[in-house]
Amino acid sequence: MKIIDLITKNTLSLSFEVFPPKTETSFESVKVATEEIAKLSPAFMSVTYGAGGGTSQYTLDIARNIKSAYGVPTLAHLTCVSSTRETIRERIADIRAAGIQNIMALRGDIPKDLLDADRSGWDYRYAVDLVRELKEADPDFCIGGACYPEIHPESTNQKEDIRRLHEKVDAGCDFLTTQMFFDNNLLYNFLYKIREAGITVPIIPGIMPITGANQVERALKLSGSFMPQRFKSLVDKFGSDPDAMKQAGIAYATDQIIDLFANGITNVHVYTMNKPDVAMKIQSNLSDILNK
Repeated sequence: MKIIDLITKNTLSLSFEVFPPKTETSFESVKVATEEIAKLSPAFMSVTYGAGGGTSQYTLDIARNIKSAYGVPTLAHLTCVSSTRETIRERIADIRAAGIQNIMALRGDIPKDLLDADRSGWDYRYAVDLVRELKEADPDFCIGGACYPEIHPESTNQKEDIRRLHEKVDAGCDFLTTQMFFDNNLLYNFLYKIREAGITVPIIPGIMPITGANQVERALKLSGSFMPQRFKSLVDKFGSDPDAMKQAGIAYATDQIIDLFANGITNVHVYTMNKPDVAMKIQSNLSDILNK
């Protein structure tokens, strides 16, 4: 089933993100974790893509298993940074062969050894190039893209960021999922601006439950997200106690989601980091709201 059809039903729902194993030896444990999350029957599950495509086959293996064994619609990530057109077309063929019709089209992080490289000759410099390739390969693909409520780290300003986002939507993105954020007002302000700019596709907010103090630095590095004082106080108070921090982080994420639902958002994507217990607790906290 296409993600766009799921998220336009106007019913409240959660989706979860998982990542594939980095090595063959860890495949089974990751598979078990993703299956435990699939048993929660989320609206859909997205499966991320390894840097440089190193775990691309694992992405499809996990996505296919979730879909076939548990009937959960899946969204397979695909990145294009520094890839050749031939390689991407092979990846697309693999996705089609796996029976996956939902794809998250991303540029991906530029490898450290290529940060200073001349990118003018690359087949894919931006995610929009991949979106166009996907639409050309199969117009029936349901394509998702990423957006940044607080501005893309490489954009000069938010106006430029929104202009590039518009190009990505015009190229064929059916919906957009946000980078993590910890202050809902940032999302509401962003939504106002992009609607004013004529971007009308559905936006799925992405929420990251911070369940350990060590996640904070990584989250800041990945997204540059603004940390509200309320959240900083939470980490200061409970960060040294793993169990308390986990409970507080889940409560904070739950509170964000409730506020989003109360303000007209119908679909929220949770970055669960392959943690079934976190996904389960958040869904349990929202059971009556979601009627689960």
